[in-house]
Amino acid sequence: MKLWGGRFKGGSSDLLERFNASIGFDYKLYHEDIIGSIAHGQMLEKIGILTKEEFQQIEKGLIEIEAAIRMGEVSFDIKHEDIHMNIEVMLVERIGPLGKKLHTGRSRNDQVAVDFKMYTMAKTVKIMGQIKSLMALILKLSETHLDVIMPGYTHLQRAQPIRLSFHLMAYFQMLKRDHSRFSDLLERMNELPLGSGALAGVNYENDRELLKDLLGFDALTENAMDAVSDRDFAIEFASASSILMMHLSRFSEELIIWSSSEFKFIEISDTFTTGSSIMPQKKNPDAAELVRGKTGRVYGNLMGILTVMKGLPLAYNKDMQEDKEGIFDTVETVEICLEVFEGMLSETTFLSENMRKAVKYGFLNATDLADYLVKKGLHFRDCHEIAGKLVGLCVDENIALEDLSLEILQSYCPLFEADIYDTLDIETVIENKKSYGSTSKASVLKSIENGNVYLETII
Repeated sequence: MKLWGGRFKGGSSDLLERFNASIGFDYKLYHEDIIGSIAHGQMLEKIGILTKEEFQQIEKGLIEIEAAIRMGEVSFDIKHEDIHMNIEVMLVERIGPLGKKLHTGRSRNDQVAVDFKMYTMAKTVKIMGQIKSLMALILKLSETHLDVIMPGYTHLQRAQPIRLSFHLMAYFQMLKRDHSRFSDLLERMNELPLGSGALAGVNYENDRELLKDLLGFDALTENAMDAVSDRDFAIEFASASSILMMHLSRFSEELIIWSSSEFKFIEISDTFTTGSSIMPQKKNPDAAELVRGKTGRVYGNLMGILTVMKGLPLAYNKDMQEDKEGIFDTVETVEICLEVFEGMLSETTFLSENMRKAVKYGFLNATDLADYLVKKGLHFRDCHEIAGKLVGLCVDENIALEDLSLEILQSYCPLFEADIYDTLDIETVIENKKSYGSTSKASVLKSIENGNVYLETII
């Protein structure tokens, strides 16, 4: 008989049993369910529902059940629907009728809410640690490759020369925002829903402050109806995960492009690449491509939970059973993507000579040539036109701007003097960027310094 079956005269059909059960996926919450139940039992002892001896029996039984689950000695039953009722049935089987007292003053609605929150909070903390680790790697690579010069791009066209470290530190800033987003949502979700009952509170003077302290929450939810029907924390987690994956996907896209024969800016190690079943010469950046591809499923999980929640009246509805599989999948996807990406990036070789060659023959100092003439008193648009014509000449002659003779330069504009070659020097072009946050060496070093300070302040 179902634990809720008192008012029913007949049993559920086998079809409904299969359709209704969530134990096939929410078993992942067994640890949270057990520590939540232990805390609830301890609170019931404090308010006199359980004796000390009864609580000790319940606690011992729950600890034994968790150990058995962890050892793979437990078979879950879809007839008991979910992880909460499966564990309750196991507890009754293990310690007898006393196990039936544990659910006093509690509903599955607040039970699942606290379990799911604790799970999401724990995974948030873990992912924040992974983001921090990746940020530390980027700082290390930026310090190591401080003097490597590469093209900066707009529209995937060579634009201006930059430091590789400057490019890498752009992703550090993205990850910094990602870490901040997860930190923010962790603060918002850190309110305990347990003790709210089904939707309106419970008929016992339960000590929610004790539950809060036992389970490590910072505050209590203020409204029982909201507490059991809220899944904002899961939506925010899915949203922050989607933005994080977007950043990893963008980085992956660049690594994929850079590893191509057309660019050949990097060499991804054999450890994180694969070959072709038919073409012996191939070395495919599959790890980066999978990170890029798996971003789509994380987006899909976000849209899934938003769609589930968008039309639900208060309070709890069975639709909300659909909240977990997408979040579980997002957790697993984000964790493995961060792990793989960090491993791949740590074993990537940056081919500085190829990057430098792309800078030289990309005319990335053309803007500085135009600015040189601006300083001589010409209007910028006229300077822009002269620089463009000189680039066209270089394209035809297959040479770089700095290879043009002074005589040729002066044939386009008599204001050119010998000091133009200092202006066209790539290091000079880079170091002339004076603004805060630029690609100059001093600015990049300051960014790295700030990054190291930031990492010392976060979990």
